[in-house]
Amino acid sequence: MSTNDRCLFCRIASGDIPARKAYEDDEIYAFHDINPQAPTHILIIPRKHIPSLDDMEGADVQLVGTVVARAAQIAHDLQLTADGYRLVANTGAAAGQTVFHIHFHLLGGRNFGWPPG
Repeated sequence: MSTNDRCLFCRIASGDIPARKAYEDDEIYAFHDINPQAPTHILIIPRKHIPSLDDMEGADVQLVGTVVARAAQIAHDLQLTADGYRLVANTGAAAGQTVFHIHFHLLGGRNFGWPPG
């Protein structure tokens, strides 16, 4: 079994683990976080397994750009753009990354402070 087969997010994107889907296409899968930190909290992932932003190679840069573009479209579709939203990518354990598959948190529906954390 490869590392990808054991990855939680790979298994969610493939349908092996059920999730409340928010969006999907051939490259991207988005689903509602099971432990939401805001009224809207969606995780957006590439279907391709890339452990973190530090592990991107070649065409991965374009793919991650597509993930960000889809996140903006999802925010628009959910009418988060009027009041604003936050898009977060944690890279590495010290930054709070707990699943090592690139993912962005789309958070909205409440005010956010700065600095975070």
